[in-house]
Amino acid sequence: MGECRPLGFLIGLPFAVLALALSLVGAVVWLIGSAVSCVCPCCICCAGLANLAVALIKLPVKVIKWFIEQIPC
Repeated sequence: MGECRPLGFLIGLPFAVLALALSLVGAVVWLIGSAVSCVCPCCICCAGLANLAVALIKLPVKVIKWFIEQIPC
C-alpha cells in the first residue's frame, strides 16, 4: 500500500463497515469457542470454529486492501 488511493478507500468503506459487523460476530464466536475448548479440549470442531472466527475478525482490513488494490493509478 505504498501509494495513496483515496477513491478505493472511499468506495470500500461501506463494505468494510459491513465486514466490521461480521468481525464482531466473529469475536463473539471466538470467545465462545475458546471457552468451550478450555472446558473440553477433545472438541476438535471448536478449533476450526475459532480459526473461522479469527478470519472473520481480519475481514475488514482485507476488504479495504482489496478495494484499494482494484483502483488503478
